[in-house]
Order: sequence, then C-alpha cells, then structure tokens
Amino acid sequence: MNSETAYQHLTDQELLSQYQNTKNAIWLNVLFKRYSLLVYGVCLKYLKNDTHAQDATQQIFEKCIYELNKYEVTFFKSWLYQITKNYCLMQLRKSKEFSTDNIQQYQTTLDIDLVTEERNKIIQKDLTLDVLHLCLNQLPIEQKETIELFFLQKKSYQQISEMLNFNYLQVKSYIQNGKRNLKILIEKHQDLHKK
Repeated sequence: MNSETAYQHLTDQELLSQYQNTKNAIWLNVLFKRYSLLVYGVCLKYLKNDTHAQDATQQIFEKCIYELNKYEVTFFKSWLYQITKNYCLMQLRKSKEFSTDNIQQYQTTLDIDLVTEERNKIIQKDLTLDVLHLCLNQLPIEQKETIELFFLQKKSYQQISEMLNFNYLQVKSYIQNGKRNLKILIEKHQDLHKK
C-alpha cells in the first residue's frame, strides 16, 4: 500500500499538522499528490504550454515546502491555489509577452473560468450524491444498512456484524449484493435521464 492510499482518509489539516509536528515529507507528499492535477491544470490555463506547466508544478511544490516552514496554513487547497496563481502571474510578467493590463484581463478571465469550473464540479457532485441517496433508499434494508456502515461510516465487517446482529458471512453477502444492486440502480437512473 503506498503512502497516498494509506493516508487518504486524513483531511488536509490533519496531514499539515502531522508535517508540522514531525517535519516528515511523507505528509506533504500525500497532500501534493492530492492536488497535483489541480496545480498542473491552473498552470496550464495560465501558461498555455504543457512543458512550462509541468515545470511550474514542480517549482510550486518546492516553493510550498519553503513557505510551509515559514507560515502556518489553515486551508491548504485555497492557499495552494493562491500560491499557484501568483507563481504563474510572475512567470507571465517575466515573459514580457503581456502588459500589466493584459495580465489583469487574463487573470480575471481565468478566475471566472476557474470559479465556473469549480461551481460545475460542486453541482455535479451534489447531483451524484442525490442519485446515490435515492438509489440507496431503493435497496433492501439489510443491504442499505450494511453499505452505509461499511462505506460511509468506515465500519469493519466485525463491527457491522455486532451492530446489526448479522453473522460475518451475512454482512459480506449483504455488502456484495448491495454494491451490485446499487450499481444497477445507478445505471438505470442514468439511462433514464439520458433519454
């Protein structure tokens, strides 16, 4: 199991706290992997060049290590976005291809694009959660309860068995069948809304 999957359940703040307490880079690596596509995407939008965006992503993460040793960060994702944006704007200023007015106009356009993109992601996530909730409620009660406990509350088979008075094999069966049935229900729902 790699470090990203081993610690993926930790929040950004928990990872930052672990780094600040131990100075062990493994905690930052998990955070950086979590947001590397975001940083690369922002860099690509600003710099319009794949190679420059890749280089910028690496430089930004190196800058973050330095900055995190100087400042206490509360909201890592928004802080990282601001660092990324500022870095890209500095690169554009250095390139002399953009006047100050062009950079401000460019930044405003990109900010609007990024806000729209983020809003669309939130809307899509909300719709997905609504469909999941709707389909979960259509499962037989045993499957619904075991799936919610296992996937949403992160309970073990043993814990679920004790909580619901099912034996281990029943819990395993309800979860497997519930997953299969949930997938079928979600696909049916998606097919209905494509028409």
